[in-house]
Amino acid sequence: MGIRTIKMPDIGEGIAEAELVEWLVKPGDLIAEDQALAAVMTDKATVEIPATFGGKVVDLGGEVGKVIAIGAPLIRIEVEGDGDAEPAPTAEPAKAQTPAPAPAAAAPVAPAPQPKPAAPAAMARAPRPEGEAPLASPAVRARARDAGIDLRTVPGTGPAGRITHADLDAVFAAGPGTAPAATGRQRDMRVTDIKVVGLRRMIADKMSTSRSRIPHITYVEDTDVTKLEDLRETMNRSRKDGQPKLTMLPFLIRAMVIAIRDEPVVNARYDDDNGVVHQYGAVHAGIAVQTPTGLVVANLRHAEARGLWDLGAELNRLAEAGRQGRLTREELTGSTITITSLGPMGGISHTPIINHPEVAIVGVNKMQIRPVWDGSAFVPRKVMNLSSSFDHRIVDGWNAASFIQRIKTLMEEPALLFTEGEA
Repeated sequence: MGIRTIKMPDIGEGIAEAELVEWLVKPGDLIAEDQALAAVMTDKATVEIPATFGGKVVDLGGEVGKVIAIGAPLIRIEVEGDGDAEPAPTAEPAKAQTPAPAPAAAAPVAPAPQPKPAAPAAMARAPRPEGEAPLASPAVRARARDAGIDLRTVPGTGPAGRITHADLDAVFAAGPGTAPAATGRQRDMRVTDIKVVGLRRMIADKMSTSRSRIPHITYVEDTDVTKLEDLRETMNRSRKDGQPKLTMLPFLIRAMVIAIRDEPVVNARYDDDNGVVHQYGAVHAGIAVQTPTGLVVANLRHAEARGLWDLGAELNRLAEAGRQGRLTREELTGSTITITSLGPMGGISHTPIINHPEVAIVGVNKMQIRPVWDGSAFVPRKVMNLSSSFDHRIVDGWNAASFIQRIKTLMEEPALLFTEGEA
């Protein structure tokens, strides 16, 4: 027997290291070639690392949260024949395994048969020791979270007790009533410690950098979007096959493109380490997308060259790719100005944090019907606030206000969106 090492593979051009966000195996597990070993993250994309050969796991290359360089040892495997590393440290054998004399011709070791999905009665008790974290891929975790399922109550039938999609299917098939029923109001003494790793740590680091390095100025203005909403509904009713249903965002992006022509200072990235502002002609709109694992900013490239229908289609594509975790590195980098929208939970105002190293972010709040004085009477109008933040080192208050006021005019008189070029 020998020891072979699987190293962190090259998982993308220019990637020098990756953060370990989940182990899918543990020491003592028998693994097969191509079996997923670990999930790592880089540039907000999660990748599962497969085994390049089979054997028995000897030890792991680090704890969750560790940043591992490309080419550094990831995991050590005991294999038949010669290895490429030092012998594994002597470990106490598992209680369920008793060494037996090796036959003249050793037969391959086959994994033990996997148990069938647990019956409903098994769902009512914890399938693993208390405190032991369940093993599951990011996709399985996201599906369980969406369904409100606590993975600690789900028996895993995959390698090393890993929870699979089939195990979740068994829970769904079991139906309601498989979880322990509450016996009344009781004190909840649980404390859950959640290690900040992966995407959540990247978000935390990014927000800390933005808040600590950028002096924000936030400008809030209400916008009467009654005419714009009428136009949007008319366009949606008359849309052709293959054209997307338009939301408010394509109109806002179009208005921003036009307003940037008057205030180009807001469409920039500030290299504050070298004291250089990179001001762009292209408008690469960063779109904040909520995903099962956290908030990411997808890059809608060259918004200045797109019409309303094209903008709507690209927004839909990026949103769906974000929800499924399929955004590429190119789609997650390079934006020049960001839009953040809280959708129906938008509130009346908020203070968005700039996506460093950009210098501006436009925030959308929810639309409300408000009474507006038209000179002779109060009339109901559809009104929406724009809450926008700017890097005050680069963008003066006057320029920030002028930019938002130009957007306000374009959205209140949407015909102007079409006079600046084809939509």
